[in-house]
Amino acid sequence: MLVGYFNNINSDRALLRYCANCLDVRLFLQYDLGEDLPWHSTISRTRQLYGEEVFLSLFQTVLKLCLDKGMIRGKRQCVDSAFIKANASMDSLIEKEVVEDASAFVNELNENSEYKVTTERKKLVDRHHKWKEEAYKGMPGNNKSDRVDEDGNEIRPKFTSNHTHYSPTDPDAKISVKPGKARHLNYAGQLAVDDAHHVITGACASTAGSKDSAILHEIVDQTIHNLESNGMQLEELIADAGYSSGEALQYLDDKNIDAWIPNFGQYKPLREGFIYNKEKNQYECIKTTGHKAVLTFKGTKTDSKGYSKHIYRSSEKDCKNCPLRTECCGKATKFKKIDNSIYKPLYDKMHLKLREHRAYHRRLVKRRSSTVEPVLGTLINHHNMRRINARGMQAANKHILMAALCYNLKKYLKFTRNLPQSMAIALQKMKGKSFYFIF
Repeated sequence: MLVGYFNNINSDRALLRYCANCLDVRLFLQYDLGEDLPWHSTISRTRQLYGEEVFLSLFQTVLKLCLDKGMIRGKRQCVDSAFIKANASMDSLIEKEVVEDASAFVNELNENSEYKVTTERKKLVDRHHKWKEEAYKGMPGNNKSDRVDEDGNEIRPKFTSNHTHYSPTDPDAKISVKPGKARHLNYAGQLAVDDAHHVITGACASTAGSKDSAILHEIVDQTIHNLESNGMQLEELIADAGYSSGEALQYLDDKNIDAWIPNFGQYKPLREGFIYNKEKNQYECIKTTGHKAVLTFKGTKTDSKGYSKHIYRSSEKDCKNCPLRTECCGKATKFKKIDNSIYKPLYDKMHLKLREHRAYHRRLVKRRSSTVEPVLGTLINHHNMRRINARGMQAANKHILMAALCYNLKKYLKFTRNLPQSMAIALQKMKGKSFYFIF
């Protein structure tokens, strides 16, 4: 496996052909010239039998070698991720099972809820479902059996998502897409790279169906453990705006990690025309003179996407005679409403920190782009991390750990410590001189 990752060979069959024809590899593997190498299935089967802890232990062993050689500072880590193609085709996608009969769905709700759906409401749902079936009956391309091509294969919708489809070949692989590229079944490979000599201090596979911010804790937990086991502590973390979320900032704050993560694009530090009164926990209007509208705190609610928000709302009486009501509230609304994330104090804290230390943050952005991004590109293009040749999250995690391990091992073999200029001059002068030591 080491030979395969060093030489960017993804297929086990191709790996055995390469090993059989290279004398230096045969010597490394301790196989004679006439001795047969194992079958390709032996490699894949052995890879399955070893657990993730074996690969993680091997990665940590190589990391300790780099640490003993002075290649890791440990203070600042840069985090990023990339999609890795799964060993499954988009043609293997099938639709998830859904409840097609609306009346059956209503009956199920009635059985499990104290709020019963009335008979009239049930009749209305059944009538709508029946009308929908009759309207679509006989129309080409609308019935599931009619949606086939000239070869009789079922035609999928133009856009498929993880909510509607999954792959039985590899259920852990998720549909994901990058701008300008086609959709694929992918995993997310996450890396944490030390900024001193670009040594990988953490590597793991995560689901590609979630945002980077939702899987940040996985790579950070492993990196903290790898550093603490070698007597180091993670102090600073640099990441892009994809890792920005309230939960991620709260997690890093609980870990006492100084994070430098730009807030996402929808973040608003201020509300135009309103000021926030922290003592009274309310927003106050500053657009008009005279009587001021006050937006009091009405509670916390969770929207359809699962985000918890604090709700502030004015009374209709305050906004009734305001000349800016239509512009501020809208034509159909008689009051002003503002909703903020429950993690807004953390977003504000990050916003102020990035503004106060703007020059330092620009240097950190350049440091991140010159640290973790080239490492990801090297792994994908030269160390067999473009595609996973196995299936399942555990196999993906082993794959990424092996690629990161080989990258660190290659840097360890090539690393030479830069001596200070004074020491280099002294060593140059000592060449050709004889020394006598008396004990």
